[in-house]
Amino acid sequence: MTTSAKPDVLIVGGGIGGLSAAFALAREGLRVRVLEQAGAFGEVGAGLQIAPNCTRILDDYGLLDEAKSLGVLPRSMVMRDALDGDELTRLDLADLERRYGFPYMVIHRSDLHGIFLRACRRAGVDLVTDARATGYENTASGARVLLAGGRAEEARIVIAADGLHSVARRLLADDEPVSSSYVAYRAAIPIERVGREVDLSEVSVHIGPRCHFVQYGLRGGEMLNQVAVFQSPKALAGEADWGTPDELDGAFAAACEEVRQGIPLMWRDRWWRMFDRDPIMTWVHGNIALLGDAAHPPLQYMAQGAIMAIEDGWVLARHVAARRAADGTVDWPGALAAYEAVRPEHCRRVLLTARDWGELWHLDGLPRLQRNAILRARDVHDYSFIDWIYGPTALTPEEEPPMFTPIPLDSVQTDLSAAGAG
Repeated sequence: MTTSAKPDVLIVGGGIGGLSAAFALAREGLRVRVLEQAGAFGEVGAGLQIAPNCTRILDDYGLLDEAKSLGVLPRSMVMRDALDGDELTRLDLADLERRYGFPYMVIHRSDLHGIFLRACRRAGVDLVTDARATGYENTASGARVLLAGGRAEEARIVIAADGLHSVARRLLADDEPVSSSYVAYRAAIPIERVGREVDLSEVSVHIGPRCHFVQYGLRGGEMLNQVAVFQSPKALAGEADWGTPDELDGAFAAACEEVRQGIPLMWRDRWWRMFDRDPIMTWVHGNIALLGDAAHPPLQYMAQGAIMAIEDGWVLARHVAARRAADGTVDWPGALAAYEAVRPEHCRRVLLTARDWGELWHLDGLPRLQRNAILRARDVHDYSFIDWIYGPTALTPEEEPPMFTPIPLDSVQTDLSAAGAG
């Protein structure tokens, strides 16, 4: 759908973050246009884990039942050692739902994207394709997006959801993506092709020296999702061609049988090099604001990348609603300032914690054994390390007190040191 009327909000990027923000703002009665650089709206990839801090938002949007019909609600999340296959710790996801009020779900990325795309169409969002942003400018009455081919689009507010390589981010930070030297291989395959018994009631994570392996069911158990992540020796050596299939096979050669059986099923014609960026605390430049990976691209260890983008749009829309007058006008400086006051600190913590969790997962030698001992000793009903992320703290406007006190990550590192001293 396209219209000629000038929108209130332009959103650059038609991924999950851009579409979810568009829907959130359209629900508040705003005229929203999404500019997508591709020729069609769509998503690539495989599965996503959607924790209670996201299913809470889907419920608020009236989209949770549709998501449940397309996803899987696993009963447990189990962490195992990738070398010997022994269980280290687990989360009872039914208990998790009782604690936080909303379920933990896994869903195909394209299915979640489709949910938001359909919701945007129902809400009257103007969806434009073949629109690649090359620049951003503030104007006297709003902001402008410069497009390839010489066109420009204007609105009162521009939201840049243009991803890891965001053009808009250059207005706020002189930085580049940071390579982790890790690479991910993925596969989402029909369950009949798996050729082995797989417990689809659990999300399984095997953690090993410089690698890990994740698997869970998708689409009502009709598909198996697998992710194999490892550190690339070629990347560490500075070679340009890194993360290749021969490195995949080498990284998991010493893994337990269950993991080794999954490796031949991985897609081998494509792989994803893992980058993030250092956190930035300024996301707003005049009438232009960053959202999603443009603001806070994380490593994947906390499974919060898409969730944080969805949270961004939800929080922004909440502040728009709180600052909208009876005549429909919005105090945009106030709304953007409130958005920037709430989100950067939370996302900074997620980014840095994801880096630390990646190090923790990939330990070798004695530190691996110490980590395993600590994980085995964990009470399965201890949620102190995730209260800050799965509870509503990340969504709380700055004028309200948080419900939980975050647990510093260095307490985990202190435990590791103490275990070593023993």
